[in-house]
Amino acid sequence: MSDPLTLDALHRIAAALERLAPPAPKTADLAAADAFVWNPLGPRLDPVARVNRVEMVLLRGIDRARDTLIENTRRFAESLPANNALLWGARGMGKSSLVKAAHATVNADLTQAGGSAILKLVEIHREDIESLPQLMGLVRGSAYRFIVFCDDLSFDHDDTSYKSLKAVLEGGIEGRPDNVIFYATSNRRHLLPRDMMENERSTSINPGEAVEEKVSLSDRFGLWLGFHKCSQDEYLAMVSGYADHFGLTTEAGQLRAEALEWATTRGSRSGRVAWQFVQDHAGRAGLRLEP
Repeated sequence: MSDPLTLDALHRIAAALERLAPPAPKTADLAAADAFVWNPLGPRLDPVARVNRVEMVLLRGIDRARDTLIENTRRFAESLPANNALLWGARGMGKSSLVKAAHATVNADLTQAGGSAILKLVEIHREDIESLPQLMGLVRGSAYRFIVFCDDLSFDHDDTSYKSLKAVLEGGIEGRPDNVIFYATSNRRHLLPRDMMENERSTSINPGEAVEEKVSLSDRFGLWLGFHKCSQDEYLAMVSGYADHFGLTTEAGQLRAEALEWATTRGSRSGRVAWQFVQDHAGRAGLRLEP
């Protein structure tokens, strides 16, 4: 006969273990929004009611990258072969804006063609990369297709979380689900600081192999799109595009002169600088920037 005290102790231990167990993933209402933010503490997908995005028509000076990413995204939405994409290069040139605009554009095209907005944009923060396998498990098998997006992705010294990303992108035992593609933006083409790669060369017994393992992360992205600093003419075209879109009536010569002065004080020219100038210019004129 079992000892009642022993049974009671076992029940209390079982209850304690159940309380300590991680909660089961919550099933997200994927029809509630077109975009979500991954929360690994749930774990859950938090819907985004309004995505902070720039319209595709306002993205100037990146025509080749724009066309390539839209085509890749459209193929993915149509269940055709498509590549993970790394958008790398100069700051403020519209890398993250292009990802969000491509998502919206392809969904709009699908809807206009009589289909449904099947694409979902899921943002994952850099510090949550190690939880990617959980996210993959949550969306695997869904009827929707997911662009998992990480903005400003890079890895520092002694950071090994890039190995989780490598396994998910390509090479893990389960592999990347067919309904998931990964888009990332970074200022670094190889996602790792140059001095980190040089240090690997100088301290490793086999320098080539040490660097190869880290560089191989960027190789997991089949599509590399480079963004470079814009010329003065491209910068002015961005300013003019914003001005026309928002109905600013400033005389063209004055707008050009003020835009150039603004860029000079900032020490750079980019889409971000152009947008910041237009905001400042409109604010000083007492105008609202309404689409």
